[in-house]
Amino acid sequence: MDTMINLEVKELTRYHVFSSFHGPDVRSGFLSHLHNYFASKGITTFNDQEMERGHTIGPGLVQVIKESRVSIVVLSKKYASSGWCLDELVEILKCKEASGQAVLTIFYKVDPSDVRKQRGDFGNTFKKTCEGKTDEVKQRWSNALAYIATVAGRHSLNWFVFSLGSMRANEAEMIQKIAIDISNKLNVTPSRDFEGMVGLEAHLTELNTLLCLESDDVMMIGIWGPGGIGKTTIARALFNQLSTNFRLSCFMRNLKGVDDWDSKLYLQNKLLSKILNQKDIKIHQLGAIKEWLHNQRVLIILDDVDDLEQLEVLAKETSWFGSGSRIIVTLKDKKILKAHGINDIYHVDFPSEEEALEMLCLSAFKQNSPQDGFEELARKVIKLCGNLPLALRVVGSSLYRESEDEWRLQLYGIETNLDRKLVDVLRVGYDKLLEKHQSLFRHIACFFNHKSVDYMTAMLADSTLDVKNGLNTLAAKSLVYISTNGWITMHCLLQQLGKQVVVQQSDEPGKRQFLVEAKEICDVLANETVRSYLYILPIL
Repeated sequence: MDTMINLEVKELTRYHVFSSFHGPDVRSGFLSHLHNYFASKGITTFNDQEMERGHTIGPGLVQVIKESRVSIVVLSKKYASSGWCLDELVEILKCKEASGQAVLTIFYKVDPSDVRKQRGDFGNTFKKTCEGKTDEVKQRWSNALAYIATVAGRHSLNWFVFSLGSMRANEAEMIQKIAIDISNKLNVTPSRDFEGMVGLEAHLTELNTLLCLESDDVMMIGIWGPGGIGKTTIARALFNQLSTNFRLSCFMRNLKGVDDWDSKLYLQNKLLSKILNQKDIKIHQLGAIKEWLHNQRVLIILDDVDDLEQLEVLAKETSWFGSGSRIIVTLKDKKILKAHGINDIYHVDFPSEEEALEMLCLSAFKQNSPQDGFEELARKVIKLCGNLPLALRVVGSSLYRESEDEWRLQLYGIETNLDRKLVDVLRVGYDKLLEKHQSLFRHIACFFNHKSVDYMTAMLADSTLDVKNGLNTLAAKSLVYISTNGWITMHCLLQQLGKQVVVQQSDEPGKRQFLVEAKEICDVLANETVRSYLYILPIL
């Protein structure tokens, strides 16, 4: 910055990036585009134009440099004409040496060797600036320029491409590459937003392998697993890690149904508005996504997809997107992925018991392990929660700073009633089932959990339920697991949900579909209040 600034900082802010540059060379052109691109990616930069000008600055700006995580030095033709810029450079290098601050150099239409040796037009400009300065100041500036010219960075000579026999600048591509450099230096993966997500790095490592980011092919992958397992959190962390590597990116959730032309148009309009960062964009035909994005390298995450039509509308073909694009879909229903031809699927599995214990403790104790005297209780909670991350967080938060007696009371409560937040998440998958599949779900919850497929099929042979196809549907939607040797497993919280659904059918036990509690069975039979089609199966 070549303008003197009177900087009064009452409360210093930590910036991602501090830029040192000669204003007339780059401020209104290259640098404005760079800063706008940074802003679109959530990278904060110090803006000198917000400060009062015309006076000698105090130590405030030096502190801003120290508070920034990365410094960018834009070496342009007239950079050395400003003693102010040279003093900034000296301070930046002091921070680099003292605290290891990351520094990126951009050679904007200057030769690095001219900067290093202070020769040519750049050198002549530097010599004029040095006139009247002490030998100490001149040496300090000269050493700083010689050193910064050796720091790895981006060179404007590499920004030009040949087109129809002529050479033109491709600053847009270079700005994107600089943003990637900055993101890498900021080490934004994973951010503090995801602290406490036990096992997150392992998930991201597996996903990065699956994504094959070095490939120029367009890829669609799925993140599949039951509700509450952490798919959205993993997807957000992945987006946070990868988004700055793509020129265009967006994370879409709360997708609405697509039952008519207007709703399909609305969904496409929503995606394009987000990814292009244009609130007022309007589209009038369903080919708009391909028209806008077919030559763009994009990252799109579609979170919690529950309908094949949503994928057909938003990402029907890989040809809709430019080379190197990645489309990531999170969902509970594996069949949707298969129907859309997505074969690269990451299954989010339940955490181990030790990982589950750590998850619970982070919510219940704000530390990685149980407090003295609570380990046995904590392990009981884990078992009742079935290692489901959402349940562990919800229950753990409710137990924060509670006594051992309160823990025991809550343990009883978990066994008899599900938390409202858990019900809301778990019930989504159940509510979207066809009635015949809901009935099969309730059968498993009440009678057939941890039983064999053959046994269940035999017991329901005279029913109207299509057991085989129904089980396949429930498994694809992560509502049950079928082992290779044919055993049915439903998560304990889903089983509890299924039993609650049956109980909520009526306040009178005799009017419910099933009776599973011994006392209720005795009462109903004794009072002869059982309806004719009530099931009381002799399988317990």
